[in-house]
Amino acid sequence: MPTNYRLTAATGLHKGDRQYQQDQVAIFQHHRSKECVLGIVADGMGGRSGGRKAADQVLLTARQLFERFDPETDKPEQLLHNIVKDAHLVIRLTAVSAEQEPHSTIAAFLIMPQNQCHWIHAGDSRIYYFQWGRLVFRTKDHSYVQSLIDSGEISEEEANNHPNSNVLVGCLGSDIDPPATAYSIAKLEVGDVLLACSDGLWSQFTPQELGQTTQMLNARDAAMFLVNKANERAGGSSDNISVAIIKIEPLPAEQPQQTLEQRTGFSTDISV
Repeated sequence: MPTNYRLTAATGLHKGDRQYQQDQVAIFQHHRSKECVLGIVADGMGGRSGGRKAADQVLLTARQLFERFDPETDKPEQLLHNIVKDAHLVIRLTAVSAEQEPHSTIAAFLIMPQNQCHWIHAGDSRIYYFQWGRLVFRTKDHSYVQSLIDSGEISEEEANNHPNSNVLVGCLGSDIDPPATAYSIAKLEVGDVLLACSDGLWSQFTPQELGQTTQMLNARDAAMFLVNKANERAGGSSDNISVAIIKIEPLPAEQPQQTLEQRTGFSTDISV
């Protein structure tokens, strides 16, 4: 990768047409290494308060473990697996003590100082990896509908309107350990984009639309556009919507230093 590059980041959050906001999203910058960044989306499930508590616990666990993480000596894969394991355990304990049924998905990506990237997910929150707008990779949902796609019984297009599209085969807080799936990229390059989102967003777009949007717009404008358009396309039945975007962009020649532009403050959350 050329030395003249920067990471730009943005998050978007909207409760859609639901009564309660149970999605949570964040992008954290490491306190000792600005080039180490953790993006995370959690889609909570479980009634009025249970789902939100579960999603909150995912982000709290991620923040706490990330603060203790040493980018120079600790293994990034282990950090991500620990986030899933610890959040799952605490959510399960919450369910026992509060007699609720809190659950949450997770989609988390970790960018390391040398531009390695690692991610993990459980449930149907997704991570997309684009290069100059072209889809390179996306996570596969841990869902009943994904199993139908894998077996060839239905197509990707049919899946979005399937009556069991919200049935998961694994997530945090369930009776069994979540089927967390990990993936790694040896080195990110200029033109790469990482996008993590809940099903409230990805169900309203094709991968091509997501890639084109993140290619044409900066991270903040892309997040704002996708959140608003997803809500509009849902036509009054929108789920909670959350998205985290990281772009690796070239710097102008007069700015040779490597920088990080962190926009964690951006949000379209209008829940009350």
